[in-house]
Amino acid sequence: MLRFASLGSGSKGNATIIESEKTRVLLDCGFSVVETEKRLAQLDGSELSSIKAILVTHEHSDHVSGVGRLSRKYNLPVYMTFGTYQGCRDNRYTSIQYIDPNKPFEIDGLHIQPFTVPHDAREPCQFVFSDGAARLGILTDTGSETPYIIETLQSLDALMLECNYDETMLMQGSYPYKLKVRVAGNYGHLDNKQSSTLLKKLDQSKLKHLIGMHISEKNNRMEYANDALCEALGCEKEWMLLASQSGGFGWREI
Repeated sequence: MLRFASLGSGSKGNATIIESEKTRVLLDCGFSVVETEKRLAQLDGSELSSIKAILVTHEHSDHVSGVGRLSRKYNLPVYMTFGTYQGCRDNRYTSIQYIDPNKPFEIDGLHIQPFTVPHDAREPCQFVFSDGAARLGILTDTGSETPYIIETLQSLDALMLECNYDETMLMQGSYPYKLKVRVAGNYGHLDNKQSSTLLKKLDQSKLKHLIGMHISEKNNRMEYANDALCEALGCEKEWMLLASQSGGFGWREI
């Protein structure tokens, strides 16, 4: 059994929990310790002592600002690339495990496949998790698709996919021009159309869950992301799930 949930997704903070029968890991943490404890308690009443390790995708604050304090308070090992470690302001962890972004590894039987992505960070990666039966893919903070990404995300049972912005809203919005160029660039984020195009290139035959992630509160609308993903998947709007900044989403099982 493999299940997953989000404590929040967006520019103000990100954290995802992945759980197999033997272990529970936290992917990223852009919230304070107190806020993370609060959100986990609201999710299922459990405590952070249930987490066995923290994995980090990259060093941007909305993904890593709480990792150091969590690691020290709960004696948690942290897994990240060496480039990400170098980019983190707080990198005083209880223990650090450097990962090769192109080599799989395991934590208590949970198989983890990192893969490199184009993003404006030092050595960013995203992940596919598997318990040997089901596969969960996570792709956020990616400026453009690559053949490697498409290959890695084939035949998933569940996918958490970034729909960061609507192009028109971004370009007509209040962001400074340089920030607009950064977000929309090849090393920025995926917009609704890019995510839809990427999704159409994947084998969707086993897909049981599709969740829209990292949706901008200023440059996107939930209905725009929903429409784009539903069009690519050919599904009813009610089937889709979108992660929120305030509460992420509850447990999903595959």
